[in-house]
Amino acid sequence: MKNISVRVALSGAISIFVLIIVAISSVGFFAFTRSTNTTEFIHNSDSRVILINDIYKDSARTRAGFALVYASLLKEGKTEAWVFKNIQTTHERMLANLRKFETLPVMDSRDEEIKTELVTSAGALNTLLDKAEQLLKAGDVQSYYDVNVQQIDKAGGRFSAALEKYQKSTNETVNNLMDEQQRQYHQLLWIMFIGLLLALLISVAVLYVLRNVILRPLNYAVEHLDIVAKGDLTTNIQVAGNNEIGKLLNAIRGMQESLRNLVAQVRNGVDEIHVGSREIAAGNLDLSSRTEEQASSLEETAASMEQLASIVKQNADNAYQANLLALKASDIAESGGKAVSEVVQTMNEIATSSSKIADIVSMIDSISFQTNILALNAAVEAARAGEQGKGFAVVASEVRTLAQRSASAAKEIKDLIQNSTDRVNAGTEQVGRAGAAMLEIVTSVKHVTDTVAEISHASREQATGIDQVNLAVSQMDGVTQQNASLVEQAAAAANSLELQASALAEAISTFRVNNEAANRSSDRLTVAYTPS
Repeated sequence: MKNISVRVALSGAISIFVLIIVAISSVGFFAFTRSTNTTEFIHNSDSRVILINDIYKDSARTRAGFALVYASLLKEGKTEAWVFKNIQTTHERMLANLRKFETLPVMDSRDEEIKTELVTSAGALNTLLDKAEQLLKAGDVQSYYDVNVQQIDKAGGRFSAALEKYQKSTNETVNNLMDEQQRQYHQLLWIMFIGLLLALLISVAVLYVLRNVILRPLNYAVEHLDIVAKGDLTTNIQVAGNNEIGKLLNAIRGMQESLRNLVAQVRNGVDEIHVGSREIAAGNLDLSSRTEEQASSLEETAASMEQLASIVKQNADNAYQANLLALKASDIAESGGKAVSEVVQTMNEIATSSSKIADIVSMIDSISFQTNILALNAAVEAARAGEQGKGFAVVASEVRTLAQRSASAAKEIKDLIQNSTDRVNAGTEQVGRAGAAMLEIVTSVKHVTDTVAEISHASREQATGIDQVNLAVSQMDGVTQQNASLVEQAAAAANSLELQASALAEAISTFRVNNEAANRSSDRLTVAYTPS
């Protein structure tokens, strides 16, 4: 039952109530229809009885009128015209009622049989009355008497008997219908009573199902949410069934688990904030002491920097004088160095030209060697070609001879150039050694000059730097004072943070969570501040 869908339960309940209403309405409609039909039949029966009585009365009046005319004819030998007119009117009304009676519906075969007998007897009587009327109008009194005595009286008796039989049958039918209607009324009462009893039982069953499927789970969910609203997150909700209510309870369980983890995390965070605020307070205390030590050290540093500034300034003046003397010596050494450099450059150019010529001769020698090899290869290929390659072999031989001559000439030129190059190199080497010595002198003088200049520049930079250091020390002193103020502000902020953490801890203590959630949420890394 717990797996019944709420939609199915509500739809089923509504369908059951609709079926009950339809059933009760159908029974009531059927009973109303039967009662209406019975009432209509009784009404029609009364109308038919009244109608047939009118026919009988009109027939009796017509016969009485005929008797009056008959007596008048016997006594006076004539009758008044208005008498026949009245008789004719009554007779026509009887015929109209008879035709109307013939069109009325019947209930069953017995009713139809009695009605047919009544209509037949009435028709026979009407025929005789028409005949009697004709005889009286003709003044044939004796024939009228014979017809009236022998036929009309008998037809009237048959009509009267049929009428009595019809009335009796109609009364019996009406009484039977009344009894049947009364019996159906009592049956309807019992059916309605049983239907209402079944509807009551079904309603109780439906309410029981709805209570177990919807109301009880919803009340359970409301009670559990009330417990959660009071801060108790230790109670676990029991989920049974997979219908809409089951899904709701499952969602509530997920919400409670998330809230439980969140509360545990917040609680652990509050504990960490407590620890952190205390560590921040300890760190601020340590930072305050260090700031005081730094302030005293800065004062000592400022005094030392002032003494150092005077010494550096004196060194800068001495370095400036030495720099002037070094610049003069450097100018003289540079003049001699330039002359030697020009000689060295000329000898180097000669050596470079000789080297290039030697390279060109070496290239010619290499080309001759390669040409000789190519000619040799061509001769070999010509020999392989046989008679067709003889001309090519002669050309290859001549090319090889020219290559050998070219190689010999190149070798001789190379030897001459090598001798010239060796001599130039010897002179270049001597001039180079002189130039190198002069260059070393110039370099040494420049090095001394540069060193003195660097010393002078460094002394000036040191003086400037010391001034900047003095300014920086002053700024550091101001920053140190600001740091001291910030340390006080940080201490106040740490105290405020600890107070807020205490208030948050008090607020979160309203919720109660189990140890498992608390341990799971507190499984994290906590970094503590340690003063050094």
